[in-house]
Amino acid sequence: MNFRIGFGFDVHQLAENYDFWLGGIKIPHTKGAVGHSDADVAMHAITDAIYGAIAEGDIGTWFPPDNPKWKNAKSKIFLDHASKLVTEKGYMISNIDCTIICEEPKIQPHAQKMIQYLSEVLLINEERISVKATTNEKLGYIGRKEGIAAQAIATVLKND
Repeated sequence: MNFRIGFGFDVHQLAENYDFWLGGIKIPHTKGAVGHSDADVAMHAITDAIYGAIAEGDIGTWFPPDNPKWKNAKSKIFLDHASKLVTEKGYMISNIDCTIICEEPKIQPHAQKMIQYLSEVLLINEERISVKATTNEKLGYIGRKEGIAAQAIATVLKND
């Protein structure tokens, strides 16, 4: 059994008058993440973790932020692409573990919906996906509610 592990990290500024997309779902909040695409830090971190596990670069490699084609793009496009590359290379996603770092909103009430959505996109069982959160204990830009971050680990398997 050949297995690989990838790590992903993403961070975005928070500002008023932006939608707040996280884990593929829109969450009601006074601020949203600012970015070239929908700025979904959870999906971006997971996508980069998957790319890392199969040594295929990162989101910027495949979807350059200076390309207007990807302006306001849904992160599902990126995650779909990463998932398809996993299959093309003969691997399968074993599990995903994502931690969202923010002071607000509370993530726990939305975590299961995120897991369900990610399961549908990645075509893996919900039991293989973990979405959790922590605060930054009021420290730094996250603590001041100026930004949000996410980190993720993806494990992929291949029968050799």
